[in-house]
Amino acid sequence: MVLLNRIYTRSGDDGSTGLGGGQRVPKHHLRVESYGTVEETSSALGVVLADGSEGVSSEWLRAIQNDLFDVGSDLCRPGSSEEDGRLDAGYVLRLEGWIDEVNAGLKPLETFVLPGGSTAAANLHLARTICRRAERCVTALVEIEEEGAVNLEVVHYLNRLSDLLFVMARAANSGGEDDVLWEPGAGKPS
Repeated sequence: MVLLNRIYTRSGDDGSTGLGGGQRVPKHHLRVESYGTVEETSSALGVVLADGSEGVSSEWLRAIQNDLFDVGSDLCRPGSSEEDGRLDAGYVLRLEGWIDEVNAGLKPLETFVLPGGSTAAANLHLARTICRRAERCVTALVEIEEEGAVNLEVVHYLNRLSDLLFVMARAANSGGEDDVLWEPGAGKPS
C-alpha cells in the first residue's frame, strides 16, 4: 500500500524526478514522458466517467484506469518484466475480449470515423488519441533503452486499449449509427 502523508518533497525543484528504483532522471526524460502520457490517458477516461453517459461501461473504464496505474508503475521501474509480477499478457487478452464484445454490436465501417457525435464518443476519441501518443512514447523508449528495460506487454496493452476506446466511442454513438464519417475532399474550396 502506498502511504502519501506529504504531497510536496521539494526533491523535484531541480528539474529531476525519481524513478521506482530510486534513480533520478530529468523530468523531460522519455520514460517520464511515457508514464505521464499514460496518466493523461487515465485522466481523459475520468472525464468520460464524470459525464455519466449512457452506453459507456463505467466498470470497464474504472478497471482500465487501475490498469493504467499498473502500466505507469511498470514504466517507472526500468527492467520490469512479467517475472517481476507486473503487466502480463492477461491484461491484453481481457481488452481483446471487450473489443470483440463491443465490436460485435456495431454498424460495419465503410469509411473513417471523425471524432465526435455524442459527448461521450468525443471524449473517448480524445482518450484514444492520448493513448496513441503514450504508445508512441513507449515505442520510442523501447528503441533507446537496453533490451528488457521496457516491458513489451506495455506496448501491446496500449495498442489494444486504443482499439477498445475506438469501438467504445462508436458504441457511444448509437452503435455507430451516429458516427461522424470522413468525407474525402468535403472541405476542399471550390
